[in-house]
Amino acid sequence: MSERPKAQHPNDLRVLVLTPHGKDFELAQVVFQRHGIPATPCSSLEHACRELDSGAGTLIAAEEGLARSEALVGWIDRQPPWSDLPILLLARPGAESTGLAELSGRLGNVTILERPMRVAALVSAVNSALRARGRQYQIRAHLAERAESEETLRNNDRRKDEFLATLAHELRNPLAPISNALHILRLTHSDNARTALLGQMMERQVGNLKRLVEELLDVSRVTRGDVELRTERVELTAILRAAAEASQPLIESSRHQLSWRMPPEPIYLQADPVRLAQIFSNILNNAAKYTEPGGRIVLSADREGKAAVVTVADSGMGIPLEAQAKIFDLFAQVKENRNRAQGGLGIGLTLAKRLVELHQGSIEVYSEGPGTGSRFTVRLPTLEKVRRTAAAPVKPSRVDLTHLSVLIADDNRDAADSLGLLLEQLGASVRVTYGGASALRAFDSAGTDVGIIDLGMQDVDGLEVARRIREQAGSKDTRLIALTGWGQERDMRATQAAGFDHHLIKPVDLALLLEHLRRAP
Repeated sequence: MSERPKAQHPNDLRVLVLTPHGKDFELAQVVFQRHGIPATPCSSLEHACRELDSGAGTLIAAEEGLARSEALVGWIDRQPPWSDLPILLLARPGAESTGLAELSGRLGNVTILERPMRVAALVSAVNSALRARGRQYQIRAHLAERAESEETLRNNDRRKDEFLATLAHELRNPLAPISNALHILRLTHSDNARTALLGQMMERQVGNLKRLVEELLDVSRVTRGDVELRTERVELTAILRAAAEASQPLIESSRHQLSWRMPPEPIYLQADPVRLAQIFSNILNNAAKYTEPGGRIVLSADREGKAAVVTVADSGMGIPLEAQAKIFDLFAQVKENRNRAQGGLGIGLTLAKRLVELHQGSIEVYSEGPGTGSRFTVRLPTLEKVRRTAAAPVKPSRVDLTHLSVLIADDNRDAADSLGLLLEQLGASVRVTYGGASALRAFDSAGTDVGIIDLGMQDVDGLEVARRIREQAGSKDTRLIALTGWGQERDMRATQAAGFDHHLIKPVDLALLLEHLRRAP
């Protein structure tokens, strides 16, 4: 006989004996004690159900004691998925098999033992039931342990997201004044060729840092399924031009030649224009990084049936056949090319693939091997042709802010001062404060057209500042803009609830900020 399993809890492997007469249990207990089996008497089915709630290995009952078994059937129906209580049913000699079968069907895991029986047979049946119950308890323990693994993973994932959000905030804050200062240099020293060249170089590097931060956050959001596409009808060529423009600094710095092959007729898609441009910009950036200086990159698009097909081909380092299957994995980088890549974390292609899939499309890569270049192909579902007129982009040099009074509140003095200088260069009347309390003191609803407010100020945070401003009479005409390093969805929901009109992320997209300022009352 195999060893009986050990109990995790005191009552896990006890035997419940349903016997209305105490004398019957006394006789059974003698047998169980002799074999080391813990047993508990139950005077009724209701009593047995109460004891079952405290744990049991098996239930022994005579068939006549289960004539009204509704309470027990109800308890069995409420068992957790891992549980299947073994029941030993003691049948009368020559009992009708139909009635026993019906009773067994109602109770589930039933073993029928005909009376009278040998003591050895009863003990063997009890031990078998307890071993089966012990295996169920092992499943229970495994499920509990698995749930605790899963909970640990969820906690680690939450901590990772919080760390990435904090990292993004801390990186964006120093980038903001640098970016503002570069905009000021562009406005005030545009005629100095050397200054302009240095400014362009610094703007490219600020853009690279900003892109790395955004990709880290984006890949986390996409992995969690938190990215919500904001789709509209878009024209493919316009999207590709936006993507190429975003990648142009990297392409030009490597002296690559970018050529185009666009379709003769417009191709329309139902897509998120920002995310779609991000897909192709990531692929173009990858081509630029892994192509030797002076290389060739070809961006082509066409229609195949109901699909738009976009291809990015390069004359670069190529991809070994064995690495192509994993090229879209997170942090994947070809070992042979890793030292020759111009920066990057190995997340751009992962993000591109997942965003393509969110658009119900597909992406694949082909290369004949090292030194032969690579070709990435994206397929996306198309729409019927529609007429659409694109809005002209806002150019900072054409924006006149002389009609605006702007209040800036940020406890990062460099960020506040540099933004103030930038807006003054464009003609705005600017007041700069370095905290929430001073911003509230400086705010005058009759004289403030726009408030640009940081969120993470130490004395009074930006959300509270916005709430207090909105409580003031006449503040409804003041445009409030949150300018912050916090850029997750929950942050945007919080700023909207506090009364902000817009949520912008540091370093600010100047064209977007100026568009909001231009539309201010």
